[in-house]
Amino acid sequence: MSVAYMTHPLIKHKITLLRKQTTGTNEFRKLIEEIAMLMGYEALADLPTADIEVTTPIEKTVQPVINGKKLAVVPILRAGLGMVNGILALVPSAKVGHIGLYRDPETHLPHEYYCKLPEAIDERQIVVVDPMLATGGSAVAAVDFIKARGGRKIKFMSVIAAPEGVSTLMKAHPDIQLYVGCLDRCLNENAYICPGLGDAGDRIFGTM
Repeated sequence: MSVAYMTHPLIKHKITLLRKQTTGTNEFRKLIEEIAMLMGYEALADLPTADIEVTTPIEKTVQPVINGKKLAVVPILRAGLGMVNGILALVPSAKVGHIGLYRDPETHLPHEYYCKLPEAIDERQIVVVDPMLATGGSAVAAVDFIKARGGRKIKFMSVIAAPEGVSTLMKAHPDIQLYVGCLDRCLNENAYICPGLGDAGDRIFGTM
């Protein structure tokens, strides 16, 4: 399985701040964005490059730039939106798609209500973002939708995850790369991550 657990002290520190019940909406939103940027730096280390000629104030030289079709960032609505700007800070030219899913409160199964992806998705490196990987149902469904539309080079980024979600996602899609900020203990009877950080979407957008 291709799963990377983040070990950088800055990521650990910022996730701890996210967990605090007293962290307000504005700070929470900024922390999610900062964590996404730090994780994105790790996740995008294998972007392809090509050499081009540039002229410096001193001389002409050949140097690398990112090559190929632009990156596609695909947030799972709505909490995934909080991570998008962190990735765009690294790659401003990236295209952004959206996948809308909601979880049935009784069965905890995901249901799609929206899916819009950038053109030529089959040629792009795709980064799916969602702050929380709980049961894994929504993550599996999102990757299913992307593959059904031709996407193949897929990475998934989640700030916190439960072991159950990691197992479910990687069993369904062993070919993707998964990046996790912190692996938490378990899911409770309501399928919430423990110790977790509450509902990421509500805390990002100030809703209940």
